[in-house]
Amino acid sequence: MPSDKPRSTGIAKCPTGIAGLDEITYGGLPRGRPTLVCGGAGSGKTLLAMEFVVRGARDFGESGVFVSFEETSEELAANMASLGFDLPALVKQKKLALDYVRIERSEIQETGEYNLEGLFVRLASAIDEVGAKRVALDSLEALFAGLPNEAILRAELRRLFQWLKQRGVTAVITAEQGRNALTRHGMEEYISDCVIFLDHRVFNQIATRRLRVVKYRGTSHGTNEYPTMIDASGLSVLPVSSLGLDYGVTSERVSTGVEALDSMFDGKGYYRGSSVLIAGGAGTGKTSFAAAFADAVCRRGEHCLYLAYEESPAQIARNMASIGIDLAGWVKSGRLRFHAVRSTLYGLEQHLVAIRGLVEVARTDCVVMDPITNLGSVGGTAEIAAMLTRVIDYLKQTGMTTVFTSLSAAGAAYGQTDACVSSLMDTVLLLEQDHATGDHGRSLFIMKSRGMAHSNAVREFKFTRHGIELEPAT
Repeated sequence: MPSDKPRSTGIAKCPTGIAGLDEITYGGLPRGRPTLVCGGAGSGKTLLAMEFVVRGARDFGESGVFVSFEETSEELAANMASLGFDLPALVKQKKLALDYVRIERSEIQETGEYNLEGLFVRLASAIDEVGAKRVALDSLEALFAGLPNEAILRAELRRLFQWLKQRGVTAVITAEQGRNALTRHGMEEYISDCVIFLDHRVFNQIATRRLRVVKYRGTSHGTNEYPTMIDASGLSVLPVSSLGLDYGVTSERVSTGVEALDSMFDGKGYYRGSSVLIAGGAGTGKTSFAAAFADAVCRRGEHCLYLAYEESPAQIARNMASIGIDLAGWVKSGRLRFHAVRSTLYGLEQHLVAIRGLVEVARTDCVVMDPITNLGSVGGTAEIAAMLTRVIDYLKQTGMTTVFTSLSAAGAAYGQTDACVSSLMDTVLLLEQDHATGDHGRSLFIMKSRGMAHSNAVREFKFTRHGIELEPAT
């Protein structure tokens, strides 16, 4: 598995400023060379190209030029404003030049001639006007629209890429995906120094976005498909390469939220930074134990992120108040933050990117995911296991203690849980409801807890107005 840290290479890199992309490319795009960004409609090509130029001007002191063959400068400014990018302000400050080049297919067919000399003149003027170090061209299909001569097209493509190299600018060029090739013309990817492919696919009515670096001359790079997301802050990528087994550990303990349960973990609770699974059938109290943990986090002055995939925050807070857990109060104080969405809102990759964004946007010490079972509606067992592996590794990298809840299948044998999920966890707590006696008694059992002494007793418990109470061990 590749490291997430940029490696020393023989070529200079130009940072994009796009979250995750610089990790995948180990530092950015090839400086002074063209990069091809290809993909289908709606995959985010224009956004990636624009972010590269805008973030360069805004964050790295490198002015840029964006040339569009499809959208006017006014349309681009309006579209990017929704992401917080003030293009007119950058243009006014001479940090950005926007140019819209209108290509009329009929004019090309009438004259029978086509070359890029006019484009080169306009590009050179715009580059000199702002002292640009970055250039984006969007897109090649519009630029070469209606050009029937394959030989001329190939020659002009080569001229374009060579001209950009001679000018010493770092360029991003977008192209539409072809039917049986990365691009429609099937040649751009061969003359580009770096090729990035964006994919926007729909499976089971759930849309997902992914990014892959197809090639990168002169340097190593991440080769996997990486989940991406477009939100209010722009394009973001979650590199799998940043998720590994090199995270630190601590012997510090954190309370489970139930004093008697802490005693079953050598009297100290969970390891800080560990992953905990609370599994059981419907009505066994999974959410209650998760809420007790969140309450304990807030009581010691820390901050908790509660990811709810089944109930609304108001419903969870109301229900927990009946057993003496005041989650609403912690929400008002700012120590508890809910993020409640249906699992079917987006694909597994987008859930993964969203979790990372939520953790990074505000202080977070511990996380609750309740329940992970609902993710089954947007992915299979193997896909969920892969996604949870990434979630667990990421949260461990950041030192988060995470509690997951999972619904066991009806009629499952006591102690049985999903092997693919439980194997990822440091601690597994199993809950069961006993109907045989007629009083719906509940019990719990610690299936495993890595690296610590723990009780192997089956303990009955009940819910009271003052919280969760465990019966004495028999």
